[in-house]
Amino acid sequence: MDLALLEALLFMQSAPVSVRQVAQWLSLDEAAVQSGLEALANRLESRESGLALDWVDSGVRLTTHPRLFAGLQARLANPDPEPLSHASWEVLAIVAYRQPITRLEIESIRQTGSERAIETLVTRDLIEEVGRKEAPGRPILYGTTRPFLQQFGLFSLEALPQLSQLTESME
Repeated sequence: MDLALLEALLFMQSAPVSVRQVAQWLSLDEAAVQSGLEALANRLESRESGLALDWVDSGVRLTTHPRLFAGLQARLANPDPEPLSHASWEVLAIVAYRQPITRLEIESIRQTGSERAIETLVTRDLIEEVGRKEAPGRPILYGTTRPFLQQFGLFSLEALPQLSQLTESME
């Protein structure tokens, strides 16, 4: 497999692509592409490249190597967004584990209003409207987004820790 071609294909993509898609582009089987991706990841790592492969949401993307983040961030001088509030973190956790979920269901769990936290999370593209509930008023259902998975380095929602593991670690 031509690793340079594979690298160039991934470089051209702005979002993660599936192994199946890459296999179609290269007219290869998925096992060969998977093997090629592993070889490319090893090549990038062994030559201490500024790039790395990132496996996210059932796909792969070419990204800046994580070890360069601090240096690049300082040079680009882009201010970090304000950190999420405690309320936003609570709402994000509830949505991640209970999705799809309505605002009223979130507020029932939190026992307080959540509109502002939901607005913040939607604005930051961490949650989104995923439908409407078949109930009076047809309230909006919220779920996490692909950028949520990417930002937290999750391959899928199944990669979230089980709630039982979290409660055991808090005891």
